[in-house]
Amino acid sequence: MTDTQPMLAVIAEELARIVADKGETLPPLTSDSVFLGDALPIDSLDLATLLVVLEQRTGQDPFRDGLRQFTTVGELAALYDLAA
Repeated sequence: MTDTQPMLAVIAEELARIVADKGETLPPLTSDSVFLGDALPIDSLDLATLLVVLEQRTGQDPFRDGLRQFTTVGELAALYDLAA
């Protein structure tokens, strides 16, 4: 199993920045935190922004070969770890 902790930290950092830019506060994140429709104060545009920033920071694009499903922070972190 891949250790997703470093990528989880990057995602948390960028989400905190995105949420702060909206004047909101990011609640504590876990790998089970759901991006949309849950406790995170983000919308689909914020999620798209996150994906662009993650690609810029990591140099990885786990979606290069097509859409990959993810719902939680941990699932997204795992996609980036697999693309590395």
